[in-house]
Amino acid sequence: MTSTVPALGTRTAEGSALQAVLLDMDGTLVDTEGFWWDAEVEVFAALGHTLDEAWRDVVVGGPMTRSAGFLIASTGADITVPELTVLLNDGFENRIGRALPLMPGAARLLAELAAHEVPMALVSASHRRIIDRVLDSIGAHHFALTVAGDEVTRTKPHPDPYLLAAAGVGAEPARCAVIEDTATGVAAAEAAGCHVVAVPSVAPIAPASGRTVVPSLEHVNLPFLQGLMAGKR
Repeated sequence: MTSTVPALGTRTAEGSALQAVLLDMDGTLVDTEGFWWDAEVEVFAALGHTLDEAWRDVVVGGPMTRSAGFLIASTGADITVPELTVLLNDGFENRIGRALPLMPGAARLLAELAAHEVPMALVSASHRRIIDRVLDSIGAHHFALTVAGDEVTRTKPHPDPYLLAAAGVGAEPARCAVIEDTATGVAAAEAAGCHVVAVPSVAPIAPASGRTVVPSLEHVNLPFLQGLMAGKR
């Protein structure tokens, strides 16, 4: 996508300037939502349980403790949430050590935002150990800060991670564009008062007021995000 990019930090008759872009990680920038499900299936198979494919939509995008708790309750597996969390992180980390595919358009979008000095923050429900491994591939230098799920008292779907990220980059939530792939992440961003671009990965997400749904990041560029601030689609 090519277009003339207005200067950041300006205010026009159409609306307020874009101050920052806050991005989810799994399923948004990196094609890893399937890795999490595969790790969950593998761990529970070793425990003697088979996961129902329908549960995938329930656990996607959620905090680790919620997903782990749901799967334990659903299967009756004899394991605690902390024990399961370690096994799932181990299984996921092993998978990203073999391959870490970026989502279509992710590398181009990050490069474009960086070239125009748009402040960016990575906001994930994944734990710090996982984020740091992924950043080795997508480039930590792109982000002014990163927020991990195990570093906040309340992670997604609560607004806390996005409020923390916006404050960390010195932006007003209402002037931040958030890019998310799950209903859980969308709920967190909307509760924080941000403009949301949903790029569904596993489960559908319906358009709504203050929310724009696109099929992939290939449909997103800086003029598009600035248009959100001006109330354009």
